[in-house]
Order: sequence, then C-alpha cells, then structure tokens
Amino acid sequence: MNIPSNLKYTKDHEWIKIEGDIATIGITDFAQGELGDIVYVEVETVDETLDAEEIFGTVEAVKTVSDLFLPLSGEIIEFNESLEDEPEKVNSDPYGDGWMIKVKCSDLSQVDNLMSPEDYKQLIGA
Repeated sequence: MNIPSNLKYTKDHEWIKIEGDIATIGITDFAQGELGDIVYVEVETVDETLDAEEIFGTVEAVKTVSDLFLPLSGEIIEFNESLEDEPEKVNSDPYGDGWMIKVKCSDLSQVDNLMSPEDYKQLIGA
C-alpha cells in the first residue's frame, strides 16, 4: 500500500498535494484498488469555484460509479485531460500521472482539517 508521506488525505480517500495556494488532487492507491479497473473520469467543474465537500466529478470503474468530493474550497483551474483517453492512469500511477484536478485554494487554513499520512493509514487499517 503506497501512502506518500508528503501528501494530505481525506476520509473519502483523496490525496492532496499543496504547492503555494495550488492543490493537486487525486484518489489514493487504496481507493483505486477498491474501485478496480477505472474506465472513465468525469470532471465538468473546471473554472467553477466550489466549497469543501462539494462534488467536483465522478470516477467510473467496471462495477461502480463514485462521486469525487473537493477537499478544499477554491476554483478548479485544471483537469488532467490525459485521463479522458487513459483513465487507467489512475490505477497505474494514482499519485503521479493519475492526478485529477488542480485547485486554487481560497482558504489554506482548511489544510489543517486534512488527514496526515499516519491518520490515513489508521483509517484504512494499513
């Protein structure tokens, strides 16, 4: 189970990488493993400003569709468009080429509400 120590996490199995006021967001190795083969990632919220916990998109696997929840309030400034043709990148490289969106954070204090790698390991029993 890969849980990089330089990231933050949510109870919804998303990871967050903060660089200045930009957050890169994807789903964790655990999440992609639970979902199975991912066949489609849909994000239609680019250029929208959403609050934390709002749905920013969906990920579709062979057997299920799951909502994606925004971990931090802000404007969605970029979608990883390579996932349109290669959604399987979320399975093969969830923390790298499988990233999903970039958000310009409107309130960086919300980062304090995210889970540490240690807390996330406890959540999933790793």
